[in-house]
Amino acid sequence: MSDHSHHNTTHRWVLCPHCDMTTQLPSLVLGTRATCMRCETTLATAWHEPLRRPMAYAFSALVMLIMANLFPFISISVMGLTNQISLLKIPQAMVDDQYQFLATIFLLFVQIIPAVCLVSILLLTMKYRIPNGLAIPLAKGLFYLKNWGMAEIFLAGVLVSFVKLMAYGKIGLEIGFWPWCLFCLCQLRAFQCLERHNIWQRISPAPALASSPKAGITGLAQNLRSCPCCSAIVPAEDVYCPRCHQRGYARKPRSLQWTLSLLITSILLYVPANIMPIMVTDALGSQSGSNIIAGVIFLWNEGSWPIAMIIFIASILVPSMKILAIGWLSWNAGGYGSRDNHRMQIIYEVVEFVGRWSMVDVFVIAVLSALVRMGTLMNVYPASGALLFCLVVILTMFSAQSFDPRLLWDREIIKNNEGESIE
Repeated sequence: MSDHSHHNTTHRWVLCPHCDMTTQLPSLVLGTRATCMRCETTLATAWHEPLRRPMAYAFSALVMLIMANLFPFISISVMGLTNQISLLKIPQAMVDDQYQFLATIFLLFVQIIPAVCLVSILLLTMKYRIPNGLAIPLAKGLFYLKNWGMAEIFLAGVLVSFVKLMAYGKIGLEIGFWPWCLFCLCQLRAFQCLERHNIWQRISPAPALASSPKAGITGLAQNLRSCPCCSAIVPAEDVYCPRCHQRGYARKPRSLQWTLSLLITSILLYVPANIMPIMVTDALGSQSGSNIIAGVIFLWNEGSWPIAMIIFIASILVPSMKILAIGWLSWNAGGYGSRDNHRMQIIYEVVEFVGRWSMVDVFVIAVLSALVRMGTLMNVYPASGALLFCLVVILTMFSAQSFDPRLLWDREIIKNNEGESIE
């Protein structure tokens, strides 16, 4: 009887993904959430209809995505010439300009990854359960890829490009623009309502442990680790998770080395990405290249101060601050600097959240290069700086992902042990 009851409560035990603290989740009232007692990371949220709600939002989002692709998206009229584009014309224009890499990035981050995630949500939450052979890879892909979808960042890029183009002509919002806005909203809600614990518990129950974990101490101290994929608690020496078969370790192997090597690579690319032109404007036969800083100055001089500030923050300030923040986190995790773990935790969460938003400038170039095709009057093309800047954003995102935040909190244990030995 006791073994059976222990097995039933196994799924209630969690190790905080950010600080490794062991917690037993209480029975939550609808609309409430459980947070880690040490670092205040949200561990679980009790949603009303935890499977039907994300399914409804995912279905709505997919319908809106299809509609946004079927109809014209935006148009521009300059001196009697009109150009109208659909969403699929944007990557096509970049392929025509020999920027296949940017076209691939656009299709992946803005269309393919969000669509794959939404289809996965539908399949994992529908009434009839799909076989584990399909459910496990789908859930693995969903929880990894959802951070790489950038539909709402593309929408921000579209709005910024409108401000840049208002000086040249009349902008038209076509039928496809409105479903895209609704798609972004429904997709965000679908991800927000999706509970990792519920999905994995539905696929397969959490593996039973030999003995019940102890709350209030770390997993590492109990020789336990959390699966990075399905968050099941498994013995630290088990390399493969019995539930999702994902390879994992008590701490990410060579976390700081990977983080710093990716960071240094992004710094090496960041300087030329800011100096080289990111787009070329061909007006009446005369070509002029502009880099990110020149674009900000142009918008500021035109009187579009809010947009100039948005571009400056997203494309110059955020990448610079993110590089400094990841460096600072690595310095602290390596045993140097201050030991203010809560502050470091906040910095880590901010870095994780804002990293993707630097792509807004790349999407602005994508929209401009597809929309501004006015024959001999005016054309806009992407330039090599856009490619480098795109790589900087992707590398800093990988760098943040390879950083293990639990290393920051491990130092607290080392400090306490040092204190005890001194006493």
